[in-house]
Order: sequence, then C-alpha cells, then structure tokens
Amino acid sequence: MLQTSPRADTIFHGPLSFENSPLARAIRQPMMLGLFLPTQTGGFSQSTLPRATRWDFEYNKALTLTAEKYGFDFVFGLQQWLPKGGFGGESHYRENFLDPFISTVALAPVTTRIITISTVHVLYGNWHPLHLARFAATADHISGGRFGLNIVTGYDATEPLMFGMDRIEHDARYDRAGEFSSIMEQLWAGEDNITFEGRFYKLEGAYVSPRPLYDRPIMVSASASKVGFDYAARHSDIVFTSSPAGAIFENAIKALPAHTASIRASYAATGRTGKVIIFPLIICKPTRAEALAYRDAIVEHADLDSIRGYTARHSGGDAKGWAKHVPADRILGGHIQIIGSPEDVAEQIQQLHDAGIDGIQIGFYDYAPELDFFARNVLPLLEQRKLRVAQT
Repeated sequence: MLQTSPRADTIFHGPLSFENSPLARAIRQPMMLGLFLPTQTGGFSQSTLPRATRWDFEYNKALTLTAEKYGFDFVFGLQQWLPKGGFGGESHYRENFLDPFISTVALAPVTTRIITISTVHVLYGNWHPLHLARFAATADHISGGRFGLNIVTGYDATEPLMFGMDRIEHDARYDRAGEFSSIMEQLWAGEDNITFEGRFYKLEGAYVSPRPLYDRPIMVSASASKVGFDYAARHSDIVFTSSPAGAIFENAIKALPAHTASIRASYAATGRTGKVIIFPLIICKPTRAEALAYRDAIVEHADLDSIRGYTARHSGGDAKGWAKHVPADRILGGHIQIIGSPEDVAEQIQQLHDAGIDGIQIGFYDYAPELDFFARNVLPLLEQRKLRVAQT
C-alpha cells in the first residue's frame, strides 16, 4: 500500500543529538567561523584590482587547510548555473565554477576536523531524494560526519531552463523541497523500506544503507523569507540568511535583530532551535585608513560590465532577501561588508553576535593573505571578547 506520508512533518533526530558530533562541537562556539570558498572565477567580488585569488581546487584546498589550522568550523561551497562566459566583463566573472558537492566531498579526506558544506539545488532536473540521500550518506561516511547539505530551491528565472523546466513559484518550491527533505530524513532514519506516494515524489521499497554516522548529515538552508524560515525550522540545523537592509554594515545591523528574531520564531513553533549564519565580505588592514584605502582601490577597479550582467540576471529572480541590495554592493560582494582595522572588525562581529547571528562565513578579496591576516590579528580579539573559545 502506498503511504501518503503521515510523517511528512516528523522532526527526526540529527547530529545535535550527539554530544561529540562535529556539528555539536562547532555550535559550542559563541560565534562560529566559516570560510566561503572562491570555487568560481572572481570569487565574490566584481573588481579587476590585481589579486591572487583562484577558483581551482588546489587553491581552495590550501585555503581550507589554512582555515582548519586556525580553528575555523566550516567551509562552504556556492552553487550557480551560468552560460558561457559567466557574467562577462573583463574578469569573465564566474566563468569557471567548481561543483560544490564534488569539491566539498573531495576536501574531507585531506582534513581532520573542519565541516564542509555543499549547496545543492534540489529542484533542478531529475534530482530524486533517493539519489541525494545515498550520495549524502556516503559523503557523511567519507568525512566522518563532517558533511553538510545546504538545500536551496533556485530563485533565478534562467537556471531552470538549462534543465528543460520552468521556475516553480516561490512558496511552492518550499512545499516541494519540504517533501524532498522529509523523504531523505526517513531514508536516513533507516527504520524500514520506504513506500511512499506524495504530491511530487514516489518511492517503492526504497532504502539507504549505511546510515549516516550521526542520524543524518548536517542540514543547512539558505533562506530569507517566512516560508523559507518555516522550511528551515522543520529540516535545517542552520539557516544561512542575508541582510534585509543591504550590504552596508550600518544599515544591516539595525535590521538584523528583528530578522533573526523572525527566524527563531519559526523554530520555536516546531519546538526546535536553529543557528543563524550570514556572509560578510571582510576588508581588514592594520589601520582603518589602510582598510578604507584598500576598499577604494577595489571599487575604483569595478568590473562594470560583469556587474551589469549580474544585475540583469538577478533582477529576474524572485529571492526575498535582496530588495535593499544595489548593484554597487557587488564590487566588494557579501551579504554585508565589514571594513576596518582588526579592532573595528572584531567590534562589528560582536555587533552581529548581539543582533542574533550565531556564525559568519567569511569572504575576502585576496583570499590567502587576507585569511592569514584575519586569523593572526582578529581571532585573538574575538577570543578576548569570548566570541571564540579554546577547542575541546
């Protein structure tokens, strides 16, 4: 008999049920630290100011090992689907793009502690929850429970066309993603073969083995809307959100307390708790004047043609979290922008924490030297502020 999934909204146990799971260890940090890997041409900044940032795997592997050395909790891979030339411009922005699922799984055997999180558009093409449940369970075993899925539903109007489909309406996407994730959770629970017929997916006698090490992989969702937060409250350990007030820090920090409160309200309605992370692009130099001068140099070399290409494509999307973001934000990039001396940067990270943010996944313009400078000069200040604690 086909099951119509009376357990579609069941809340399954996850890695936070295990005291020593990688995720449980990470959330003991008052402010989790992640690195948003530049696995695409140009990283996250649309400027032609010379830098050594690269998209290739060896470069990103080196960044991940550096982040792990300095005690970062996770690295994150972006997913996007682009035509030839990416967003164009002199930089050919995002022309080359490593797949984040493959890349993050490949990072697991060369690391020992850091969590790797991959973004997956679950509604594109012929993805089936049985496929992804097995792939993710395998990645979980390869990584020793250090693998996470960032589930996204796809806001762009043109990406689905590449897969021979039309974009699904915004709220309906979360209905479908919820059924997709519920099926994966039942498969990971491993209680029995699953026979299921829902609104979107059908399975008969399906099973996944071996089970993930800590009940299921780490689950993340990138959300900025009420329906997205409600999805996260049922399925996600972490919400990756954006600033509702644009990338300028002074504007963003005023809006974030209410924004994070709305996320927590969705979780409270399910009896669960979740963590909230955001993406700051950090410009940090020994002095505030040097940081501002570096920012100005990056802005002076704006790749305007690629920004026009990005803006034209992005304006056709239906994401809810970008209404106050403007094309000029793309020069530096980031959901928010933190600029200043080490003391300035530590203070702004403190303000994010006070606004309800539990973690930051950081981007830099010139990744390798700026990651090293941040770790050597800002991390000690975060420890002094009790935002970071010694690893156990």
